[in-house]
Amino acid sequence: MTEQFLAPALRPDEDELDRSLRPRNLDDFVGQERVKEQLDIALQAARARAEPLDHVLLVGPPGLGKTSLAYIVREELGVGIRCVAGPALERKGDMASILTALEPRDVLFVDEIHRLSSAVEEVLYPALEDFRLDIVVGQGHAARTLTLEVPPFTLVGATTRTGLLTTPLRDRFGMTFRLEYYEPEELSFIVRRSAGILGVEIADEAADEIASRSRGTPRVSNRILRRVRDVAEVRHEGVVTAEVAAEALELLEVDGHGLERTDRALLLAIVDRFDGGPVGLSTLAVALGEEPDTIEDVYEPYLLQLGFIQRTPRGRVVTKLGREHVGAAKRAEALF
Repeated sequence: MTEQFLAPALRPDEDELDRSLRPRNLDDFVGQERVKEQLDIALQAARARAEPLDHVLLVGPPGLGKTSLAYIVREELGVGIRCVAGPALERKGDMASILTALEPRDVLFVDEIHRLSSAVEEVLYPALEDFRLDIVVGQGHAARTLTLEVPPFTLVGATTRTGLLTTPLRDRFGMTFRLEYYEPEELSFIVRRSAGILGVEIADEAADEIASRSRGTPRVSNRILRRVRDVAEVRHEGVVTAEVAAEALELLEVDGHGLERTDRALLLAIVDRFDGGPVGLSTLAVALGEEPDTIEDVYEPYLLQLGFIQRTPRGRVVTKLGREHVGAAKRAEALF
């Protein structure tokens, strides 16, 4: 099986660690039960017919398991995988070279697929439907079209923003799965599983505490667990107890709702500088020194989920719940 990466990677040690914590099959994947059930049926049918799986679109906020599901599809089908980020594909030739290098029934995983250029999308359309490439050679009257056969393959696309996908591309996916935030019980199980892989002894109460502050996101759970492990090894005996977890979470500035410094800064900026809103996204981005896309894709989804902010036609507004949280955070800071 081939496994190739065409996107910017994490630091080698972090990348390897991140991969080691990923579930390898559907049985190991925690949560998203309805998605798993539908995907399992499709995978079994594809294997029985010895056909490529229909194209799959995975939708949801970052860190919910879209990349893990792409790898699980590869593992369940026993085929190779090519991974690429949408923004990395700038020219038609980039996509053409990837498609022609695929083996039959391989998986092509495109992260941030909503950021594909229109030129690259045009190359992708016939490949998705008819497994062929139409390449124009020459210019003007001398131009002619060459048709190349592409091995049957499965495209797995991941996106945080379905609204930015063009209708022709979205319609070419046979299956669309929306991943939801995880329940604390599911995250607690994930924390204990990851701790076992990392060789960390952790108390159930500590796993529950980490899970409750993980923003409903497995990636955040695993990131916090690694930092809590560091505190346990450096300052204590290596065992993650409830007390050690609480100490580490305070050090990381992760509050009881899972909000970190930047989340609280966003709420405070709207409340203190803009009288609770409404404030436009671009203005808010300048005030925080962040990119608008980062605010919209990374910070806002969970704040919206908690009901701390609202998106209105005039801009972002902090709700009553958000104001109460900001007030509680200010009171807590005043005590220290």
